[in-house]
Amino acid sequence: MASPKKKLQGLVAATITPMTEHGEINFSVIGQYVDYLVEEQGVKNIFVNGTTGEGLSLSVSERRRVAEEWVTKGRNKLDQVVIHVGALSLKESQELARHAAEIGADGIAVIAPFFLKPWNKDVLINFLKEVAAAAPALPFYYYHIPALTGVKIRAEELLDGIQDKIPTFQGLKFSDTDLLDFGQCVDQNRQRQFAFLFGVDEQLLSALVMGATGAVGSFVFRDLSTLCSN
Repeated sequence: MASPKKKLQGLVAATITPMTEHGEINFSVIGQYVDYLVEEQGVKNIFVNGTTGEGLSLSVSERRRVAEEWVTKGRNKLDQVVIHVGALSLKESQELARHAAEIGADGIAVIAPFFLKPWNKDVLINFLKEVAAAAPALPFYYYHIPALTGVKIRAEELLDGIQDKIPTFQGLKFSDTDLLDFGQCVDQNRQRQFAFLFGVDEQLLSALVMGATGAVGSFVFRDLSTLCSN
């Protein structure tokens, strides 16, 4: 079973993808971005190519290059770099998962496919299982964000028996306002040592009371506009 060097917990920065004024990715500032997170914010775990990073608006080649740059620039500075590899195409998601393993990422995360949506838990788990299998040495996290995917399968339901199907499963990025669902995820899985990472900044205090082990958010980026426009 995949096991991270240490449990993913605490603050995890959902990184933006810096762009030039011409709409090209500004790779030149990612090294500065790493230093800003570590030195100014004290954050050493990151979540790359997610919603904040607009990963699904990038091409596969752009997502690969962004992931490579974060892993390279974060080496010996960041503790964990988790790459979001979700896509509408299973093959693209598998390609991105394999690539994350090849470049030395510390974990991968996947959202539910949201055009032809999975209609029940088993269909969704089968999709996630195929992606996780493409990077069997990496910890796997499910990215639950139903407001954007439209997939209303409750996270609590999905987690029931998930490690039997996906042995590398290590936790959940929960980006939903349904605190009842989140609380049930925590209460019913306390013995499994999953990472319960909350993703709605405005409800973080409530989630921490309910047992969140960390937070993935953009709250550390309020003053990054100058850096990323240079």
